[in-house]
Amino acid sequence: MRSSWLVAALAPAASIASTCEPDFFAPYLTSNASIEYARTFTSSDTFEGPLGNYTGLPEYCALYVNVSSSATSAYEFGLWLPTNTWNKRYMAYGNGGFTGQVAFTDMAPGLNYGFAVVSTNTGHNSSVMEAGDAGWALDNPETRTDWGWRALHGSVALGKVLAEAFYNNNIEYSYYAGCSTGGRQGLKEVQMFPDDFDGVLAGACAWWTSHQQNWDLKLALDNLPNNASHHVTADLMDALAAEVLRQCDGQDGVKDNIIMDGYACQFRLEALLCSSSRTNTSTCFSADQLNTVYRVYSDWIDTNQTFIFPSFAWGSEAQVSLMIITEDDSVDQPSGIAYPRDFVYNDASWPAGNLDYATIELSDRLDPGNATADTYDLRPFYQRGGKLIHYHGFADGEIPTGSSIYYYKQVEKAMTPLGYELDDFYRFFLIPGMQHCSGSVYGAPWYIGSANQPSALTGSNIWGVPGFRDRKHDAVMALMAWVENGTAPTELIATKYVDDTPALGVKIQRRLCPYPQRATYVSGNWNHTSSFECQ
Repeated sequence: MRSSWLVAALAPAASIASTCEPDFFAPYLTSNASIEYARTFTSSDTFEGPLGNYTGLPEYCALYVNVSSSATSAYEFGLWLPTNTWNKRYMAYGNGGFTGQVAFTDMAPGLNYGFAVVSTNTGHNSSVMEAGDAGWALDNPETRTDWGWRALHGSVALGKVLAEAFYNNNIEYSYYAGCSTGGRQGLKEVQMFPDDFDGVLAGACAWWTSHQQNWDLKLALDNLPNNASHHVTADLMDALAAEVLRQCDGQDGVKDNIIMDGYACQFRLEALLCSSSRTNTSTCFSADQLNTVYRVYSDWIDTNQTFIFPSFAWGSEAQVSLMIITEDDSVDQPSGIAYPRDFVYNDASWPAGNLDYATIELSDRLDPGNATADTYDLRPFYQRGGKLIHYHGFADGEIPTGSSIYYYKQVEKAMTPLGYELDDFYRFFLIPGMQHCSGSVYGAPWYIGSANQPSALTGSNIWGVPGFRDRKHDAVMALMAWVENGTAPTELIATKYVDDTPALGVKIQRRLCPYPQRATYVSGNWNHTSSFECQ
């Protein structure tokens, strides 16, 4: 059941579905835009998307729009407009990696809330399997700009015009949800276009593009070549993960297979050194291999002690393994090479081994596509009444949790001296055990109903937090309550379903606290949320 306040203001009768055709929308298009299709889908119809098919949704008008953004570039966006269940709210969804694909997997759950939903392909078409490939950016500066910010902002702006024309009514509230690149897009919107959204939900933000993307390459190079004495194998990463859990789990006061704060763990890596009693080289590390782990789990500090990028937290080993060990990694074409090669140097033959501090300096100077979301003074967003919920998993092995902590602290340094309290408009939540955007290690609760998450569960037509569609468990509804009712989120509750299947019931839930507070075990059964308090 939908909460009554969520659908308090419905759209006009279903007769508006008859206006779902290109001719109706044509007068509202800008001169550089065209509609590829406009069609009504009923609950019995199936929308065939690139990542799956969607059926059983509330009736909606589906549009697909093409916009020429320059003489050499164009972007596309999908817009779904519920015909009977619109709640006068608008929701935009972000993207992942370098992928050029409309986020239909998020639009479908969003439709069930009653939102009019929109998402862009960011200016190019590529599959999720090509999320790390940026060949499309080579010699295409305008397309880089589309990816950096223009495609999302343009899609949101035109999508609003088309939605209001369709309903002959104003949008009352506009929201955004995205993770990873989608998180970066959300922060970029807050910084560049503070009037676009009333509320933004941004996860695991890939915000520091000019540094993070080069750091991806550094990670791969740290563990290459594969035949070197310092190379760490997948088996060794498994052994590292097991030892991290053994040492770190109980340090937070309760042994529950959940590392509450991987940065706070006093981890002794030398316990894994090979010795006369430890000779299995698939489970113990040489001194050279330990040095590789130290490099991977240490901040990147370069020339003149310049801080470049933060490290992973202990507990993220499962995904870190995928970052530093991939089947196609080689000295010539390691993972992570796409950004410096295709964005910065714009040279298809640029050798990965040339990565150095000068690459960082050049990346900062060029910031291709103006993608980096490094504005910390968020006063325009605050002053227009905007609200930002930011979250990151502690077991994220793709984008270090520390990068979000760093961003939050930079905003704090920029705004607190000016007399602003971040809690008035910006809440940041860390999720112990959660990996990149979705999923978790060792069965930790991770689900908060945000972007990228419903599609990571097993079951049909999943939206919100099944069984718990309220502002405590659902981050989207928490954002809405804050924007519309002034009810700030003092906590969120993350859910782990049995086998990540809502139909099988809940395995565990855990309280999450706004930073810098943390959920601290006080007493009782650790499987109960009441056993933890925000302190």
